[in-house]
This record gives sequence, C-alpha cells and structure tokens, in this order.
Amino acid sequence: MVSQRNTKHMDDLTPLKTHQPCPDCGSSDALTLNTNGTTKCYSCGDFTSTNDPVVGEVEDNFVKGKIMPLPKRGIHEETCKKYNYRIGEVNGQTVHIANYCDLNKKVVAQKYRYADKKFKCNGSPTHFFGQHLFPNGGKRLVITEGEIDCLTVSQVQNNTWEVVSLSSGVQSAKSLFKRQLEWLNKFEEIVLMFDSDEAGKQGMEDVAHIIPAGKCKIANLPMKDANELLLAEQPKEILKAIWNAKVWGLDAIVGGDELYERLTSPKNFESIPYPFEGLNKMTRGIRTGEIITFCAGSGIGKSQICKEVAYNILTTTDKKIGYIALEESVERTGNGIIGLHLNKLLHLDNFDDNEEYRAAYEATVGNGRFFLYDHWGSIEGDKLVGHIRYMAKSLDVEYIVLDHISIVISGSSEGDERRMIDNLMTKLRALVEECKIGVILVSHLKRPEGRGHEDGATTSVAQLRGSAGIAQLSDMVIGLERNQQDVESKHLTSVRVLKNRFSGDTGVACNLRWQVETGRLTEEKFIEGETGENYF
Repeated sequence: MVSQRNTKHMDDLTPLKTHQPCPDCGSSDALTLNTNGTTKCYSCGDFTSTNDPVVGEVEDNFVKGKIMPLPKRGIHEETCKKYNYRIGEVNGQTVHIANYCDLNKKVVAQKYRYADKKFKCNGSPTHFFGQHLFPNGGKRLVITEGEIDCLTVSQVQNNTWEVVSLSSGVQSAKSLFKRQLEWLNKFEEIVLMFDSDEAGKQGMEDVAHIIPAGKCKIANLPMKDANELLLAEQPKEILKAIWNAKVWGLDAIVGGDELYERLTSPKNFESIPYPFEGLNKMTRGIRTGEIITFCAGSGIGKSQICKEVAYNILTTTDKKIGYIALEESVERTGNGIIGLHLNKLLHLDNFDDNEEYRAAYEATVGNGRFFLYDHWGSIEGDKLVGHIRYMAKSLDVEYIVLDHISIVISGSSEGDERRMIDNLMTKLRALVEECKIGVILVSHLKRPEGRGHEDGATTSVAQLRGSAGIAQLSDMVIGLERNQQDVESKHLTSVRVLKNRFSGDTGVACNLRWQVETGRLTEEKFIEGETGENYF
C-alpha cells in the first residue's frame, strides 16, 4: 500500500525505464523509473519521491550538511570541497549529499546516499554531477557512473582535470547525454568510465554514438569501478585506464573474410518518396545517409521544390525534419509549408487565423516533427554543423533541408570560397555518416557562357558554384531548368538528375508546372530525353 506521504508526488509521471527489478520486494520486473527520478513498483506499491520532506538542518529546502573527508572511501576533504559533496542528516539518518549546482554554484537539486546504498533525490537533476565546475569545456572530460567515482578520478588527478558523473544512473544516461550535448561538444575528448559490469558496459555503448565521431573513448577498468581501485591502493590503474582509453567505434573494423553472410543477405534500403513520380522512378526516393543537392540558376524554384519535398515528408511519413533556410525568416518558411497544405500563397495574400489555418498548422509545422533554425544570413561552418548534430542527436531528426550552402560562408572574411565550401561539404559528409541523416542541400550554379540558366540553359555538375566538393560529396545532384522569359513555358521546370550514386540512372526525370493560383508544383508527362519545353 502506497503511503499518503508519497501519493501526492505521483501525478504526471513519465516512464523512462520499465520492467526493472525492485530492491524492496525483490520483484524482477515490476519497477518503473520515471524521467524525474522517481520510481514506482507495481508489485509492492512502493513509490520513491524526488521531493520527500526532509528533516535536518535545511536551507531553501536543501540539507546543509558539512564538508568532511570520506575515510571509508579514501576521499580527501579537499576533493569533497571542490565538488560541494557533504555529509548531513535526513529524517534522522546520516547520508552523503551530492549537491547539483547551477552555473552560479547555487544548489538546485540533491541526491542522498543512505548507509544501505539506497538513493533518493530532492529535486530533479537535469545535468551531470560537477558540470557547474567546467562551464566552458576543455581538453578532456572523464564521465563516471556515480558521484563517488567522480570524486575518486578527480582526486587521483590532483583535482586538476575535468571529471563529472551521471545524475540518475545508466538507465537514464542516454537522455542526459542528449540534453547536455551542446556542453559535451565543448570538450576535445570525452572518456567514458562507467562501472565494468554488464550494465555499465551497455550504458557506455548506449551513449557513445551520441558523441561526435572520434571524440568518444572507452576506459576499461580491471576492477568494478574507480573507487574500488583506489581502496585497493591501485590509483595508477585509474590513470592508466584514462591514458589507454580506446576510441569508440574501432571495433567496427572487420575483415573481408568475415563478411560472407552479410554480403549474401538481402539488403532493404528504406527510402521515402519524393512527391513526383518521375523523380522517384529515376532515384528510388530519398534515403538517410545521403546528401541530395538541388541546383539551378537564380529564381528558378530551388527553395520551392525543397518545401514541396519537406511537406511531403511531414504529411506522408512519421519522420522528423529540420529546416534551415538562411535567406528567409522562420515565419516565411513556416507559412510556406502551411500554404502548401492550404493550396494558398500565404505570403502574398492576407489570411485569417481561423480554424482552417489552425488545422493546416497542426497537420504540418505544428505536428511536433518539424524544427526550424531561427537564423538569417551567413554562419560559421562549425556552428552550423553543431546545430545540425543537435537536431539529429537530441531531437531525433532524420532529414535536414539546408537552403543554401553558398550563403553559409558568404559573410566570412577568409575569402577563399572554394576552400571554405570544400571544408563545409567534408564536414557535412562526415556528419551524414555519423548521424545517419539525409541532407537536402541547395546550391547555386555558375553562369554559363552564352544562354543563361534563367533563359532555360541545361544544367550540369561542372556548373556547381564555388567547389567541386559539392558534386564529389553529394550522392544525388538534381538540376532544375526553366526559361523564365518564355511566355508558354515560363512556369514549367525540367527536373534533371545529374548524378545518381544509388542507381546510376540520370537524365530528365519529370516536368513540374508552377500553379500560379495555389503556389503548388504539379507533375506533367514529358517526352523522355527532351527538355521541359516539349510536353503533352
């Protein structure tokens, strides 16, 4: 029976980990861990709260406690002082107090460790233990599983290196890493030193892929945890584990003589369709792990076709999409997507915030699967890549639209456009492989000799503006061709596949007609091998 003292904390709980063992009744799978750190056993009914009332010397609902050494753990007072780790009393019981502080070193949550090794939280820690000590990042960060191990690793390094620990154990480590990804990226190297038991090893595997490729290392301990080594008078083994930590992912290298079964097993490439039949027939759709580059002359409709593709993903799949439009506001982009749903050009006509608009918003931009980057103009390449990584890792976005690549580096003072675009494309290619996302990219074209692209000139890969790296590192390059000045065909665009790494099929895929009244692109039949000027 759950006590009245605890039932008041059981509203609005969100499960994080279900079917866990209960330490109170011995059930093997009846306990649920919630996102706020509480637990509920559905066998014995025990509920542990994050904010049970505490009795003792308190301030702002937090136990004061005293800083002192932990002789049974081999931890010095100086180490406890650095991390504000204290000993205090809660409801008549002596406890260890791990203080979780904000950047101003103000306590915002506490974790109490009892003599029987049970834990309770006062407040809901949302960051790593010790994170407030290293707000600006650094060269190397060691992350341990528990606070005592954090103190241990810091102490054996003379309390001079960056060390933090998980706030709620390995069960919720993944969500913590996602939440703090921006801070983690401030470090050059991240060493995971969880407990060497099965749970700890699995926990490191679960979070390692969240950290940028090449930055994460795994430390292997010869005993269960760092503090056990300290008590065994083997502090050098802790340092050795840090120095010898292996870059995560090296175990992915396999010999060709081990691949027969994988090579002969059928592979299913998950593709999502374009909204145009001809383009699907030639490309077999859009896939994660690929960069698709749309290119055309100025004003041909690159941004519009990207919106059609994004709208199609939003309304025909359950995928999440990120949209980075650097030449227009998020309001213009958002209403552009909503306008496709309404078949209206919302940026040209006044519209009412009515039920029809609200329904279109909730079906598209407001459906919880669409994320926009609120920025206009050029942006430093590493910062852009960081934001895309955040969308992929923390928001689980699978497809990104970047419109367009040239403006990213347009405000840079470095001057060498080709080299800067090469560098950015290399980083995007690595990011696509690391995060397994699909990037839909927009690129301008160099003006050809004679007839320009705005007059219907044929596109080619060689005309991609600024860098050969765009063509080399893209999996798919699609050119758009339209004669803006021709009265009969000025609203008709030919879609030409210039590069197709997936199937190799290239050429004109379809013709798209711009519907002036609705703002939509509709597909028309075409004579294969001919330009958009020849259509039925």
